[in-house]
Amino acid sequence: MHKGLSDIMKQAKKMQEKMEEVQKGLAEKYCEASAGGGMVTARVNGNMQLVSIKIDPSVVNPDDAELLEDLIVAAVGEATKRAQEMVAKEMGKLTMGINIPGIFGK
Repeated sequence: MHKGLSDIMKQAKKMQEKMEEVQKGLAEKYCEASAGGGMVTARVNGNMQLVSIKIDPSVVNPDDAELLEDLIVAAVGEATKRAQEMVAKEMGKLTMGINIPGIFGK
């Protein structure tokens, strides 16, 4: 029985190391999303960090800042959602689809 526990601990350590590798790799993977027909594009990495935002100059209107604000929120929200899905997919490969609470930062 002691050997079985030792094997489980080794497997857990190996999985943890693989997860750390995947998480490091996710920092270099990106998801993009646009809003307003491409007027605003947000780029988020696998660490859920907003790394860039592009705004078409034609959408910049001092008399309608609210439209630009809404487009930014929509683009960032969608890019973040896509990044979360990417992370879940990558981590799911390690856990073979088993949902482990707290493992995906949720």
